[in-house]
Amino acid sequence: MSDDAVKVDHVSMCFNLEREKTSGLKDKVIQTLKGKHRIDEFYALSDISFTIPKGDSFALVGANGSGKSTMLKVIAGIYKPTKGSVQVNGTIAPLIELGAGFDAELTARENVFLNGAVLGIPRKMMAEYFDSILDFAELWDFVDVPIKNYSSGMYARLGFSIATIVKPEILIVDEILAVGDSSFQDKCEKKMDELLSGGTTLILVSHDADQVVKMCRRALWLEHGHAMAIGDAQQVCREYMGK
Repeated sequence: MSDDAVKVDHVSMCFNLEREKTSGLKDKVIQTLKGKHRIDEFYALSDISFTIPKGDSFALVGANGSGKSTMLKVIAGIYKPTKGSVQVNGTIAPLIELGAGFDAELTARENVFLNGAVLGIPRKMMAEYFDSILDFAELWDFVDVPIKNYSSGMYARLGFSIATIVKPEILIVDEILAVGDSSFQDKCEKKMDELLSGGTTLILVSHDADQVVKMCRRALWLEHGHAMAIGDAQQVCREYMGK
């Protein structure tokens, strides 16, 4: 069995950007036949390769639009890469988009079990952990309130609490902690340290260089979908911040 939790091998991710508006499939076919329908290719990732050993802490840094979130979605299996391959060894708990896996019309109580099912956690186990989830999220006062009434910070607290209550083999965190207050961010960092000590692999996206250096051993700097630097987190952040 491989000692790598994640292996990204020459991955490229291309999206098609349609410049003309068409009213339907018929118009699209007609314009294509006439040579008038133009599709521009946009490479969000271009020939990216790296490995993350099991139990390691790895960060993706870069400006907005650099390809960080796209890379996480490729690793999580949400996107299939246009070129290259990704091998993942272990179960993933992805915290990529605020509210992902939740139903806004349901309460926090109901969403705990829904999100647990999405993560493949049995309902009986979620019932056993329910109190701990709400304790960590600090949401008891809102447990029976539809989460459509939640703030972004409350969404983040609930999502993080559910994803980390049962130790995941690979935890992916994409900027969502930035919407929480400083005390909850500190709480999450302590939880991530605890998970790392227990062998969980952490993949983190953050614009906070201090947080990256504090939480992660290695980092990859992406810019316009290209790998600019990879290696020691402190050195990569220094190059990124000094560009």
